[in-house]
Amino acid sequence: MGAINGKEFIERMDRLNKEIWLDGERLEGKISEHPAFRGLLQSKASLYDFQFDLTLKEKLTFLSDETEERIGLSYLQPRTKEDLKRRRTMIEIWARHTNGLMGRSPDYMNSVVMAFASSALFLKGSENCFPENIISLYERARNQDLSFTHTFITPQVNRSQINFEKLKEPIAAKIVGKNEKGIIIKGARLLATQGGLTDEVLVYSAGGVTNDADAYAFSIPSDTKGLKFLCRESFVGGESAFDYPLSSRYEEMDTILVFDNVVVPWERVFFYENVDAANEFMEKSSFYHHAYHQAITRQVVKTEFLLGLAESLSDTINVCGYQHIQEKLSEIIIGLETMKALLLKSEEEAEMDEWGYMRPNLIPLKVASNVFPRIYPRFSEIIQLIGASGMVTLPTEKDFNSPIKKDLELYLQGSRKNAEERIKLFRLAWDLTMSSFGTRQTQYERYFFGDPVRLSSGLYHTYPKEEYCKRVKDLLDLKE
Repeated sequence: MGAINGKEFIERMDRLNKEIWLDGERLEGKISEHPAFRGLLQSKASLYDFQFDLTLKEKLTFLSDETEERIGLSYLQPRTKEDLKRRRTMIEIWARHTNGLMGRSPDYMNSVVMAFASSALFLKGSENCFPENIISLYERARNQDLSFTHTFITPQVNRSQINFEKLKEPIAAKIVGKNEKGIIIKGARLLATQGGLTDEVLVYSAGGVTNDADAYAFSIPSDTKGLKFLCRESFVGGESAFDYPLSSRYEEMDTILVFDNVVVPWERVFFYENVDAANEFMEKSSFYHHAYHQAITRQVVKTEFLLGLAESLSDTINVCGYQHIQEKLSEIIIGLETMKALLLKSEEEAEMDEWGYMRPNLIPLKVASNVFPRIYPRFSEIIQLIGASGMVTLPTEKDFNSPIKKDLELYLQGSRKNAEERIKLFRLAWDLTMSSFGTRQTQYERYFFGDPVRLSSGLYHTYPKEEYCKRVKDLLDLKE
């Protein structure tokens, strides 16, 4: 089959009989027609359609050596630095189509599945580990152009440093049994973005695992029996692209996954009841290298969009000449160029791993992943400050189709735009920074790779500081 188009993706989503709960009701009918998901699924479908655009096909797909079919390029296992750059170009094209606002575009998890498969041999020979199942998933995913959501974390019942769950009924999903068919999982996991809107769910117990029952990894279809997706409130403000230019297109639902004695077939289990595998595989694999590489590429594109929006707002109300506005816009420029430089550095300093695959240098990617959670909320604030009261006085599309249109055209015009164009621009700024969709974007970027404090700590512990310390010791002739 190889790469699919948008129509095929939509049809596949509608065929899966998933158990999705939203606002107290189990959803029935075609998921692609539900107002909470229609815009997002159409946006995702448009990404798949790009794979068949004659001007983009070579940049978005590659030819399989095995099947001679076109494969989505986010599944490409990089062997050279040029392969890494090809992957980045593909990610940039998709990200620019969504302006970086779809944090879980399919290429993110495709990159994760590719990274796991490229490092699967790390698990070879370990107890209760099945690296061949990871490779099998990768081959199936790339040949069918599957889409994934994932969950790596557990519910926030008790976030103390040491917490042992003693309830009879498990809260955090764990292994509660095994039989000839597979392992049995019961409990809940967070935070599956686009849960129920993908072909499969990749589940991984990542880091800090101490009990065998909590040590597992697998991927299962989204319509597996006993698997439920519990949705938060939808942030789609409405169907009007005038009133809600972003949420109507890119609202990514976040879900809680409930496993009600879900049987995971043995052929889909990557490992189970192996604490070392749960704690080490993600660190030893190329997961972070490629997940960071994809995410930071998207975040660069998103920052470009924010800069364009901030400059457009300034130009519309003619405030570009003020130095305090120029200072704010320069903040975004500095952030953008910093992120771009770190991304390119990771590619230039890429190295081959022990299994023959090229990994971008992780250090600059880790630095970028520490930078962006700090600068993105500030960039959102800058847009709010530039827009000022104009971010509040926002008539709707219906207002412009009513008898008050003449008043709006007179009193809400901009220095360089008519009233309708000005309001479109300001509604975009509002939807990005002040609506429920926009504030979720800020929180999402703050915690994209986890707790910012832990990210900083991780960077500190892995950064090669020894050479710099040696220079100090040499200058002062200090003993080791």
